[in-house]
Amino acid sequence: MQTELSPKYADTIQGWEAESILRKCVHCGFCNATCPTYQLLGDELDGPRGRIYLMKQLFEGEQPERKMALHLDRCLTCRACETTCPSGVEYGRLLELGRETLHAARQRGWLDRLYRAVVAAVVANKRIFGWLFKFGKIIRPVLPATIKSKIPVPVALDNRSWPRSNRQRKMVALAGCVQASLAPSTNLAAAQVLEKLGISLIEVPGAGCCGAVELHTTNENRAKIRAKALIDTWWPCLDQGIEGFVMTASGCGVTIKEYPHLFRHDPEYLHKGKAIAAKTFDLCEILSTEIDSGYCVQNPSLKVAFHAPCTLQHGQKITGAVESLLRRVGYRLCEVKDSHLCCGSAGTYALLQPDISNKLRQAKLRSLRRDQPDVICTANIGCQLHLNIDKNLPVKHWVELLL
Repeated sequence: MQTELSPKYADTIQGWEAESILRKCVHCGFCNATCPTYQLLGDELDGPRGRIYLMKQLFEGEQPERKMALHLDRCLTCRACETTCPSGVEYGRLLELGRETLHAARQRGWLDRLYRAVVAAVVANKRIFGWLFKFGKIIRPVLPATIKSKIPVPVALDNRSWPRSNRQRKMVALAGCVQASLAPSTNLAAAQVLEKLGISLIEVPGAGCCGAVELHTTNENRAKIRAKALIDTWWPCLDQGIEGFVMTASGCGVTIKEYPHLFRHDPEYLHKGKAIAAKTFDLCEILSTEIDSGYCVQNPSLKVAFHAPCTLQHGQKITGAVESLLRRVGYRLCEVKDSHLCCGSAGTYALLQPDISNKLRQAKLRSLRRDQPDVICTANIGCQLHLNIDKNLPVKHWVELLL
């Protein structure tokens, strides 16, 4: 794509990065075929190609308008378009640049900006979120149905406890922002499964948000602060014989694996980010090499529908690993139509774009329920909470099926 940066961006790193990505686009439109919002809304400006044109206009000097922010904000950042782009356009990174530029130009209303700041502050702070969740559970019975549905019923842990053995092989898990409160069974299950395989899983005290929430709400500076704090907390682990950092939430996993990009202009944390990223693995990457066909599970007769989060299949480029692992231990997996399409959770998207998010959720649930599964499972806490609206068909993290 021919581009001509405006003088405002011609001599900036931001402008150079945007131009290098824009020039790869050849207008083919293959991206629209896999874009959930384009499929749903049918508007060229709500597909990757249209949004790329908007960002081209922005960096070429066209006056920013709220219309630009509307269409860029409607993007889920699912990156499905990247998997079908024949030219290798790094659309997700271009979108970050476009959103940051519009955010700096204040092309969002003050109420929208305030809401985004509050969402990021609450969700990314494990302590504040935990307090609010406890209060929400108390008053849940008297809340309106629309709000009540956002507060999940606590799941009993069946008196299970975290393994206390001190194995020679050790790995580190991230408790996460909301997962510790809303789905504590996930890391617990991961620890128990790894214990069976001779690996101790530990959570490092003080390890907080990975920065994903701030990236979702267009606050890269704050995201870097969160990421630096996590890196500093985990850094001593590299000298303590830790084999790796195991992610049970694919959204956190893709964020941490992309720390080298986040700190590309910060030499100190670029080095540290590369070291942490190189040791970061999704749980399925670990278990795929550790579990064989002789591994026993409690109820292999269950029919399972697996929802592959965008952060796993498009972000980390891990496809089929969880499905293969579940089949290996005996589960029957349903075929899921349009498995490449986003469920509508997309980090904070469900809070910022609820109408589109709900429509995408209904479409995803129809696909997951089509073969009448006994259970739905996924690999990301956001997708799990977003899809878990039917008490008769629970949505779990897939590792719980390995207990």
